[in-house]
Amino acid sequence: MPAGEPTMPSLDRPEASTELPMPAEEFLTWLGVERGRAASTIAAYRRDLRAYMGHLTERGVDLASATIDDITDFVSSMNDAGLAPATSARRLVAVRTLHRFLVDEEAVEHDPVADLEAPSVPRGIPKALTEDEVSRLLSAVVGDSPVARRDRAILEVLYGTGARISELTGLSLSDIDLVAARMRVFGKGSKERVVPIGRHAGLALEAWLDEAGRTAMAPRQWRRRGDAEAVFINARGGGRLTRQGAWGVVRKHGDAAGLADRLTPHVLRHSCATHMVDHGADLRVVQELLGHASVSTTQVYTLVSTERLWAVYDNAHPRARAATARPLRR
Repeated sequence: MPAGEPTMPSLDRPEASTELPMPAEEFLTWLGVERGRAASTIAAYRRDLRAYMGHLTERGVDLASATIDDITDFVSSMNDAGLAPATSARRLVAVRTLHRFLVDEEAVEHDPVADLEAPSVPRGIPKALTEDEVSRLLSAVVGDSPVARRDRAILEVLYGTGARISELTGLSLSDIDLVAARMRVFGKGSKERVVPIGRHAGLALEAWLDEAGRTAMAPRQWRRRGDAEAVFINARGGGRLTRQGAWGVVRKHGDAAGLADRLTPHVLRHSCATHMVDHGADLRVVQELLGHASVSTTQVYTLVSTERLWAVYDNAHPRARAATARPLRR
């Protein structure tokens, strides 16, 4: 739960201990096997459904007998507990998908969520770094040691390709083609896509994969099968770099660049997309690069650029700063 978010006495207590009924377990298995959902996604669904089942248990209702009144009360309970709208919406998505699955599998005849309107979630605007801040971050990696080469490649690849942190740590040597300047990544749901490697990211990868980089850090014996194929390995030389390890790399150099309070791996992904749109990239191209299933997800970056346009205009135009209100925008 994010820092500062209120606790949920009536919902989160059952979440930790509530056992899911067999139909819910079958649903989670279906998500993984037939829909190809990642383990982290299934774990999130499990937490949300435990909260839901805890709510039904408190009301003395089993899953097959749940009505729209039970689910409406579940939504109200989340609102009363002060959960963020995005958290409530995510939990309701899990509940909706579960009940739809039960109808499709003919475990129940009626979907109690079918007529329930989804809660409105305010659309957030990603907080991208400026181009100068990115340059400052990339310049924060100093030296030519194997660790410095690795860290420089990590930052350049995250910003240069817009890859997710899990996609970066999942890279294998066979996924990188420096001659063709492209790499293969596996996104959400194990969906494969090929993305270009820019000049700076390519040079950083080349330096890292050189004998003075990854080879010098590699151990004589790898800890696990498959670690020998990992592009990014940990500083101890024992195996593939974890998500937590990659986060540590980003945080370390963010601290050095004075960006620690604003910097996460996802901010570099946002910054990649925002700067491309700022420089005229087509949304469909950015969508393909980031691996978004729908272009509507990518459209948020046009909002970022519009806000930046107004900020620059307000600060730069001599008559804009004297205005008491902005022109109407419809």
